[in-house]
Amino acid sequence: MKFHRKGIVLAVALTSLFCSFSARADWAQSTDPLVVQPAPANGQVQAQNPPGFAWARYATGPASYEIEITPVGGSPVKATVDRNWYLPTKALALGNYTWRVRPANSTDWSSPRSFAITSKSVAFEVPDNATLRARILAKARPRSLPSTTTPYSTWNTAKKTELEPYLSRLTNVVKLQAGALPDLSDARWPIVIGAPLTAQMAAQQTDVRNKINEATSQMEAAALLWRIKKDPIYLTEAIKRGDQLASLTPSGPTSYANQDQATRQIALSLIKTIDMLPGDLDGARRNRWLDVVRVRTNEMYNSLAGDNGRLDQFPFDSHGNTLMIFMSLISSLSLGDIPDAQKWFDFCFRAYVNNPSPWAGPEGGYANGTAYAEYAAAYMVALWDSINQATGVNMYAKPWTLGFLDFAMMLTPPGAKIHAFGDGAETKPDPRVFRAFAQRMVNPRANWYQSKLSGLEDAMQVLEAPYPMPIAGNTVFSPPSNEAYYPSTGWVAIHSDIGNTNRSSFYFKSSPYGSFNHSHGDQNGLLLSVAGQPLLVKAGWYDWYGSPQWLDWYHQTKSQNAVTFDGGKGQLVDGYREQLQRNGKITGWSVNGSYDFAEGDATPAYAGQLTMAKRQIWYIKGQDAMLVRDKLSAVVPHTYEFNVHAPVAFTVESPSSVKISAGGQSVCLRDLNGNAPFATWTGPAPKAGVTEAHGAFYLKNDGKSVAEFLVLMDVGCKRPAVKIAASGASRAVTIGSQTITVN
Repeated sequence: MKFHRKGIVLAVALTSLFCSFSARADWAQSTDPLVVQPAPANGQVQAQNPPGFAWARYATGPASYEIEITPVGGSPVKATVDRNWYLPTKALALGNYTWRVRPANSTDWSSPRSFAITSKSVAFEVPDNATLRARILAKARPRSLPSTTTPYSTWNTAKKTELEPYLSRLTNVVKLQAGALPDLSDARWPIVIGAPLTAQMAAQQTDVRNKINEATSQMEAAALLWRIKKDPIYLTEAIKRGDQLASLTPSGPTSYANQDQATRQIALSLIKTIDMLPGDLDGARRNRWLDVVRVRTNEMYNSLAGDNGRLDQFPFDSHGNTLMIFMSLISSLSLGDIPDAQKWFDFCFRAYVNNPSPWAGPEGGYANGTAYAEYAAAYMVALWDSINQATGVNMYAKPWTLGFLDFAMMLTPPGAKIHAFGDGAETKPDPRVFRAFAQRMVNPRANWYQSKLSGLEDAMQVLEAPYPMPIAGNTVFSPPSNEAYYPSTGWVAIHSDIGNTNRSSFYFKSSPYGSFNHSHGDQNGLLLSVAGQPLLVKAGWYDWYGSPQWLDWYHQTKSQNAVTFDGGKGQLVDGYREQLQRNGKITGWSVNGSYDFAEGDATPAYAGQLTMAKRQIWYIKGQDAMLVRDKLSAVVPHTYEFNVHAPVAFTVESPSSVKISAGGQSVCLRDLNGNAPFATWTGPAPKAGVTEAHGAFYLKNDGKSVAEFLVLMDVGCKRPAVKIAASGASRAVTIGSQTITVN
């Protein structure tokens, strides 16, 4: 879902209608940026029906809360919950509502907040825990596989034609890996992990993750092949790998404390293999594996359940949120075999379904960047099929999921050669991931996206997926619109024509998430690719989170296409809570026939160093050009730098003009005010085999007036004539045959 002007106007109208409800601050809205924000926020039209509700905890930490949901002109519906969130089990009638919450046995109601359920709100109902558990327990094993995952001897001709290439590929991989994978033991990883993290520790953690992923994939694949082909060599291989994984000490190098990704993968793969091999494991081995699952999962559960569910109050934990997906599936497959599984399930499943990601609001998106969105999508594809089969809850039907996929379409469109913003932005997208994701949805835009992406999906995932894929038979192909704005993350995407591989693609962000987690100090930052060729890029590379290079260069504003001053001083990216407070915001967004417009305010990101840091962009459709205006001020003199990073050396054509030309594509940047000369500068050494060029337009300011950059980004270097005419407080900027009014 993309929020355009119409949606914004409706939200504003609702806010005005209920403005008295938000006239005072209240306990449900914490001043701590790390604490969960109230949802639905005041005035929001809901993408999902029923919406999920959340609020900051009351100061005394009561045992339960009473929530009241009232249709305008109707009677309230009440519910009592023991955590600070609530997901109704049934959809609401269309209309406008208010909601409020109080600690049980208290009169201290939160301020009422308004929301609307409209015809565009998609129904997504999730039963209560008891109903879900009964549904799961009634399903014969394997719970994790669809009924269409049958022995090869039952396949018809059409199924053989479609799936035999995947079956053959998986067979070859398992046979090859049977002799190639090393035997695993704790002794392989002798380094004790501690703080601060060193390069050696990071390397060992990577090796642990990689080797565990290889071994668990081999075990699951062998178990699946045994079910399909009934060749005993696969059962033997699955048991061999399971015994090795079960022998690893849960408190050793693969523990939750040392490598949380490894311990969650071991627990999941063991319970999934147990589920796929009903009747094939002897009792002693099965019980030993189950006990390993119990021990490892209880450690993970204790971490998540601490403080009555730490993510309920403090959701911004990327590993913790991914763990919730694992816990949801582990608990679903463990019910009936491990007594603790009921508490795991009741704690995590509906909480995860209610809020699968803290990195975007209900319209979808991913504040950590598209590389991490891709990583998240890979986990979802790997686990959601089995969650759907075991529980009957289809996460691909959740409205947030379509918004997440729309975000991927817009920010990593077909043919994209690099990611956008955040850690890993310089890496190449893997089109197989979102192709697999889209194939599990029934939507015309998903159908269009997957049809434009290449690559074969992981063979095991295909053989474990429903047959045929949900998207099969969907004959409607509909590309998304050429522009999108994601309000909760502060991201904007503008394409000349998303359906054309020769498109120009501009990306702009000014994010409320600031530089938190995997985000960077790039508020009001820009990126540009033409025909898939990156031209304005993010500098540096992602070696590992928190490395010296990451801290001093990669995470900093000076490595972005954003504004710094006095030799590279930029947005403040240190601290923890401060990273969320030193943020940006999209303060203007409009789309019309001749141009698209966005405005970002990054002033808070500079943490008092600047008193104004605003950037406006106009994408002029008829010219395939972007006009960029920065307004900057401070209480002391500065030399401001409009930074530009390119994958090739610049051609400096004049003091006010520079050309970037790569891969047969080009863009020319021109200082239209004529007072900010361009010069190159030298940054840290790039990654081996990579070329990076750094430069900036420089503008001196006395600290007594507002400084302004006005830069034209001319795709294809068509060099249109430019005229600027003042008219009172405004200027008319004519570029070629089109005129933009700059207030």
